[in-house]
Amino acid sequence: MNPASHEPGHGPVALALRVILLLAYPVLSHVASLRSEGAWAALALFGLVLLCLLEPLARRRASAWLALFASGLLLYGVGASRWAWMLLLAPPVMFPLLVAWGFARSLLPGRVPLIGRIVQALYQRAGMPVTAVLERYTRRLTAAWAVVLSLLAAINLGLAMSAVPDGLLAAFGLQPWWPVTHEQWSWCANIADWGLIGGFFALEYAVRSRLFPTRPYRNALDFMRQMGQLGPVFWRDLLR
Repeated sequence: MNPASHEPGHGPVALALRVILLLAYPVLSHVASLRSEGAWAALALFGLVLLCLLEPLARRRASAWLALFASGLLLYGVGASRWAWMLLLAPPVMFPLLVAWGFARSLLPGRVPLIGRIVQALYQRAGMPVTAVLERYTRRLTAAWAVVLSLLAAINLGLAMSAVPDGLLAAFGLQPWWPVTHEQWSWCANIADWGLIGGFFALEYAVRSRLFPTRPYRNALDFMRQMGQLGPVFWRDLLR
């Protein structure tokens, strides 16, 4: 049995809830943008807060429950105003930027590239050596993900500044040079972003399969499954 299933906030139920919350956010955010209703925006943001606090909530940490309660009250209060929709502009910028920083800082001297650590763990479990060529590839791939996610955050920031009538520039009384509607912003930030990330992952996996035909996983699904089997301790250490 996987030891992760014994830890609060992990296991099949917690994983299913994470997937549901992760998929629900762009849907709710898109609905909020199409209908320009703050209540939908507040609901999308509350689901995002719940996703971020899921593990400490499962561990029954009082601070996490207090943060969830306070966030719920705050979002309920702003749900009837335009600020609820404006808050939706932040996650498509902040989350890619935070993940990009995680990739980039692992490239600093004295650190092992983030993807390199994942590959080492997978190959070690299978009793396979990691070649110098593969190590160089994982370093370059880590840098590539940092660049892609940084560019994505920059594009989303530009869209957030250009959104009308409640974008960042419009909030200060400035007219965007290239205005976009709520709906146009949402199609890019909530739909196209996932397509770009998924497309880059698929392209990279195809390249990796040709360059390194001998590997400890059979296909992309098996690759994802084995990454999940590395366990919560590995992923916590990886993100430090």
